[in-house]
Amino acid sequence: MSLHHRTISKKATAALAVLAVIGLSACTSNESSDDDQNVSGGTSEAEEGSNDEAGDTVTIGFSAPAADHGWMGAITEATEAVAEQYDDVELLMAEGTNDPSVQIQQIETFINDGVDAIVLLPHDGDALTPIALEAMEAGIPVVNVDREFNDPNAARVTVLGDNYGMGVSAGEYVCEQADGNTDAVVAEIQGIASLPLTQDRSQGFEDALKECGLDVDNQVEASFTVESGSDAANNLLQAAPQIDFLWNHDDDQGVGVLAAIEEAGRDEFTMIGGAGSRQVMEAIKADNGVLKATVIYPSTQGADGLKLARLLAQEKSVDDLVEVEVPRVVQLYAPVVTAENVDKYLDTAFRS
Repeated sequence: MSLHHRTISKKATAALAVLAVIGLSACTSNESSDDDQNVSGGTSEAEEGSNDEAGDTVTIGFSAPAADHGWMGAITEATEAVAEQYDDVELLMAEGTNDPSVQIQQIETFINDGVDAIVLLPHDGDALTPIALEAMEAGIPVVNVDREFNDPNAARVTVLGDNYGMGVSAGEYVCEQADGNTDAVVAEIQGIASLPLTQDRSQGFEDALKECGLDVDNQVEASFTVESGSDAANNLLQAAPQIDFLWNHDDDQGVGVLAAIEEAGRDEFTMIGGAGSRQVMEAIKADNGVLKATVIYPSTQGADGLKLARLLAQEKSVDDLVEVEVPRVVQLYAPVVTAENVDKYLDTAFRS
């Protein structure tokens, strides 16, 4: 088990808010990117009386899975970048791992170190539930990110994306573009079909399509990687000689999906992405291919979790709310990004 003790310097400036997100190559390794993901907040420019005004120094532990694709890399990098902005935050960064037993050891170390709060994106929510409960019982508030525990008592706050909402947003966009054509052929490239998040996305998509008399005519499974996206798209394109709309759940696997589409010379359909990578947003802005939209699944969840953990540890509230306590659940929205609004979202996009 590896744990990096990282002290955030009190000399950190607002420039440290700029985040170089993780790049994903065709073999899913990560490299640094020159593109920036902007995150906001921090004590250096805080107004008096605001949540960002410096308070007692707090120590926050952070643990997440390995950054083996762009979205997960951006989660970790954004969390670290936000911590850099706060003079009163000492961040303990655990090394990313896809081994639940190692992640459990990391949380045990945080508990033994007596941290003030823990931000935890579990590789396996069920497996990490007991140790999260242990932290809560020790008086350490846990902020659960993205993958939920199986016991609500294991977290003080849960920060989530909206998987079902992603599907709804994608389906509503298809309905809008179909404009009453109930004969439109709709295809779907899922992520890992056995995962609840994938099932939620597909259910939301199906439910939204029903509202305009459409359904999913062709559905294939990928696994959130470039290679799997290419394979899944090849299978789909061979099985479906005509497609009007294609929703791909994940922009990381979408790199392979788009490569397969280009190789096949297919351009008769409108493609919608998922998650919100920078490459996809740039392609949408260029508007010179099948890709016309993507649905965001925010890579800011860990960073938002870090901000909430700081408030909990300092016994503060969210200053934009009347409620005097930090909310129990925060679910982030899943907007559709098109050429018309892409500039609004580019700064927080991750690099696939």
